[in-house]
Amino acid sequence: MVNRLAFVLSCATSLSIVLPQDDLYAQTYPIKPVRIIVPFAAGGGTDIIARMVGQKLSDGLGQTFIIDNRAGANGIIGSELVAKSPPDGYTIVFATSATHAINPTFYPKLPYDAIKDFSPVVNVAHTAFILSVHPSITATSVKELIALAKSKPGALNYASAGMGNSTHLAGELFCMLTGVKMIHIPYKGSGPAMAETLAGQTALTFDSMQASMPHISTKRLRPLAITAKARSPAISYLPTIAEAGVPGAEAGTWYGLLAPASTPDAVVAKLNAEVIKVLAMADARDRLSNVGVEPLGTTPEQFADQIRSDVLKWGKIIRAANLRAE
Repeated sequence: MVNRLAFVLSCATSLSIVLPQDDLYAQTYPIKPVRIIVPFAAGGGTDIIARMVGQKLSDGLGQTFIIDNRAGANGIIGSELVAKSPPDGYTIVFATSATHAINPTFYPKLPYDAIKDFSPVVNVAHTAFILSVHPSITATSVKELIALAKSKPGALNYASAGMGNSTHLAGELFCMLTGVKMIHIPYKGSGPAMAETLAGQTALTFDSMQASMPHISTKRLRPLAITAKARSPAISYLPTIAEAGVPGAEAGTWYGLLAPASTPDAVVAKLNAEVIKVLAMADARDRLSNVGVEPLGTTPEQFADQIRSDVLKWGKIIRAANLRAE
C-alpha cells in the first residue's frame, strides 16, 4: 500500500514537472462559476450579446457563467471591478470600445489602465452604426445632409447615448471630416436618444443597427449610410459612409472579453478557444447577424492590437474636438 501511494505521488510530481503550472490550472478551469461583468445596464446591446455568449460558454464548459451587470460612469464602474479582481479567470469583463478605447482619453483620471490592467481574451463581435435622420429632415443622402448642415451652421442637432459614448464620437468624427457644425445632444442611454429622434426633438442620430432597424422598417427613420467598411447583408441597399462621400468616417462598437492582467496565459487561451467555438455555431451567428452584429473571434494578440489602435484613433478625435468628461 505504501509503495502504491509512493508511486502515485511520484507520478503526480513528475507530471507537475513536465506541465507548467498554468497548463495544470487550465486543465481543470473552470471548477466554479465564472462572473462576466457587463459594465452597462441589463437589456442593452452589450448585455444581450454577453448573455448569449455566457450561456453558450456554460453549455460548453459545464460550469455556470453568471452575467453580473455593474452599470455606471460609461462602463468605468464594472471595468474597474475586473481590473482589481484576482487574475484567476473567474471574474472577466464583457467590454466595449467605449470602456477600453474611448474612456482612456475622455476620462483623464481613470481608475484603471485600459492596456496594462487587462489581459485581452477575444474580440467577440462588432456592430457599425446607421446614420439616420428624422423624416422631417429634407436630406435624402449624406451629400444633401452635409449641404443642409453647411447652409445652416449649428441648426441641426444629433442625439447620442451619452457624452463620450461611441455614438457621440461617431458624430464628432463625421463633423470633423465634413467640416459641418452640428449640436450634440447627449442622453442617458441609447433608448432615450432614439426616442427623442423619433419624436423629432433631434434631427439625426448615429446608432446601432439593432436599435435603428425596427424604426427604419416602419419609416420612422430615414437611413442615409452605414458607418462600416462594407455594406451589411441585413440592409444591403444602404451605402457605406465612404460610398456616400465621407471616407474615413467608419465608426461602431466592438464587444470583447478581457480578464485581469496576469491571468494565466493557458486560461486566456482556453476561454479564447471556447468563444471561437461559440461563434462558429450556426444559431449563434444567426442571432448576431439578425441584429446587425458581425461575429469576429480574434486571437488575444489581435484583440490587444485592436485596443491599442482604437485608443490612438479615438484619442486624436477627442483631443481635436476638445472633449472632456463633465
